Amino acid sequence: MFDLKKLILSFGHAVNGVKAALDDQSFRIQVIIGAVVFALAFYFRLQKFEFLILILTVISVLTLEMINTSIERILDLLHPEKHPEIKIIKDISAAAVLLAALGALVIGLKIFIPYVF
Repeated sequence: MFDLKKLILSFGHAVNGVKAALDDQSFRIQVIIGAVVFALAFYFRLQKFEFLILILTVISVLTLEMINTSIERILDLLHPEKHPEIKIIKDISAAAVLLAALGALVIGLKIFIPYVF
């Protein structure tokens, strides 16, 4: 059934994961960019739907960045030596974050440009 203690422990593990992700420079940069986006959203008083789109977009990029970091750490742990296949896997994982970030940029521009000009 429902175990409150397990639920609280699970949240604790998740918070520890966020703290660990914040050790990664790329994640910190994405968090700062997200904070700037939300500050601009409040400044321009975006419509609810636009704000919700931004929330989903920023969370998607941050989530992918965490997955990318996890993949990189797992691969480093399992295969500390350099290996061409490991590099390809890491590159693909990083490319997923890049693609999401570029998509977020396009969405952000589409939302903010009418408010700026």
